[in-house]
Amino acid sequence: MPLPIARLKNASIGVIAALVSAVVVSVAAWLTHVFTCLANGEWGFLIAGALFFPIAIIHGIGAWFGFWS
Repeated sequence: MPLPIARLKNASIGVIAALVSAVVVSVAAWLTHVFTCLANGEWGFLIAGALFFPIAIIHGIGAWFGFWS
């Protein structure tokens, strides 16, 4: 469901900052997943993250905190 622009115009700065932060963190985590999988040669996991992006985001955040290499 797309976010209507009219509702976004009425949102507070905190809501807008939270949305922008969520998008930035998700993209950064996805890129971390891609680079980590390429560096370690995890081709199957790379494809799984490409097909189902929440796997990639969780793996990327986990890599930041040292849960995965």
